[in-house]
Amino acid sequence: MNEELDFESLRTGAGIFEVLSKAKALEREGKTILHFEIGQPDFHTPSHVKDAAKQALDDNFTGYVPAAGIRGLREAIQDEIEQTRGFKPSLEQILITPGANPGIYFTLRAIVNKHADEVIFSDPSFPTYGAVLNYLGCAKKPIPLKEENKFRLDPVDIEANISKNTKVVIINSPMNPTGSVMKEDEINRVAELAEEHEFYLLTDEIYSKMTYDQKFHSPSTRDCTKERTVILDGFSKAYNMTGWRLGYAVAPEPIMDRMSLLISTTVSCVASFIQRAAIPALTGPQTDLHNNMKAFRLRRDTIVEGLNSIPGFSCLTPQGAFYTFPNIKQTGMSSKELADFLLTEAGVACLPGTIFGEHGEGYLRFSYATDVSIIQQAIVQVKDALA
Repeated sequence: MNEELDFESLRTGAGIFEVLSKAKALEREGKTILHFEIGQPDFHTPSHVKDAAKQALDDNFTGYVPAAGIRGLREAIQDEIEQTRGFKPSLEQILITPGANPGIYFTLRAIVNKHADEVIFSDPSFPTYGAVLNYLGCAKKPIPLKEENKFRLDPVDIEANISKNTKVVIINSPMNPTGSVMKEDEINRVAELAEEHEFYLLTDEIYSKMTYDQKFHSPSTRDCTKERTVILDGFSKAYNMTGWRLGYAVAPEPIMDRMSLLISTTVSCVASFIQRAAIPALTGPQTDLHNNMKAFRLRRDTIVEGLNSIPGFSCLTPQGAFYTFPNIKQTGMSSKELADFLLTEAGVACLPGTIFGEHGEGYLRFSYATDVSIIQQAIVQVKDALA
């Protein structure tokens, strides 16, 4: 690895919160801002989850716990994986992390060991991937996503970029920022390539419960995470627990052993009472999730229709998560120029596509984790500002 770690390289992953900071600064000046920049559901954490956290505190369940996580939560995740992916991992394959986002670092740090190691991922993609890879100093191989392929990562493009140094391929389906969902045959082919070329497959499945007209599929069903697949998932999005900072990884035991060491030496363990509260999130009523997805569907349809009514905008209908990624090339403005303009002139905060990679140029990302009435108002304000 590099002799000196480049902390400045981490700034590539901080762009989202920089836009949020600008929006908050404008609000402090008295300007009203409609927020579409942060991927945070506006629904509340389910009451039975909050009640479990309160009970854990009342029970004084507030001490250190094993670095891998409490047994009860890992057993609940075992059952969750069996129900949703079709296999039951061992307890030793499961690690509780302080949010799914740190799991990206822990996974890559546990696998990537040499400067020459190559990691394939999509462009655009979640900024943390590129930021962590920059920090680790390994070789990046971003693959441009194609709008004509509805922003799905094409296994043919992955195969064309595989070399003898390929160590990891990252996939994210449903994905941030485009909302695309890979098809079953595409997922299966990526899993086959991992087997054929003996690389690790990091599958970021944080939006696995958040699909609309297309089913979620996981490549983990091929090796049951025993050989080369690592699942990252968590509670932030589906269960409206962004601030709880709780995620998990399922991985082959040798990789999990390294990840556990990283957890124990950096954060010791995830807060005990938060882990206790997460058990009923998985095992309790899923009514909140189902109702929220109905609301998200209406929001999705509303914002897609609205964005497509704006001159110079063209927007595909996402199949998962809660993001749209409209093409704005016909406006004649760059992604950053238009995002800055909409923030200051329309009072609408969104993200330039370039935050997610250079091939995000010509696009914006809107997070529709907000009420339909706010979406409708934002469309009006964007139209007025551009007019």
